[in-house]
Amino acid sequence: VQLQASGGGLVQAGDSLRLSCAASGGTFSRYGVGWFRQVSGKQRELVAAITSGGSTTYADSVKGRFTISRDNAKNTVYLQMNSLKPEDTAVYYCAAQFFATAQAMSVPTNMRYWGKGTQVTVSS
Repeated sequence: VQLQASGGGLVQAGDSLRLSCAASGGTFSRYGVGWFRQVSGKQRELVAAITSGGSTTYADSVKGRFTISRDNAKNTVYLQMNSLKPEDTAVYYCAAQFFATAQAMSVPTNMRYWGKGTQVTVSS
């Protein structure tokens, strides 16, 4: 499975962005997909994840602001990010794992397939 993340950019605090993760090369509907972010010098952390069955999980820091969704017909997972804060600034990565549970996706090393990151910068 190949993943391509896109949609990052430079925005102001309070603005919105939508990230997209387009997949190819596999039966996408069978994969759990997560969005992770990483700040230089810090560990990569889970932001949100969606299972093959559509169950979702979110980091506490983004609950109520971010929404993950998937469109299996388009082989794409989205991360809608609203009310962005400067602390959301990071490189965002999408990752996939075959039939991963939400709990499993909370650990980045459990994810087999990774896309290249997309930079999100939120200015104050």
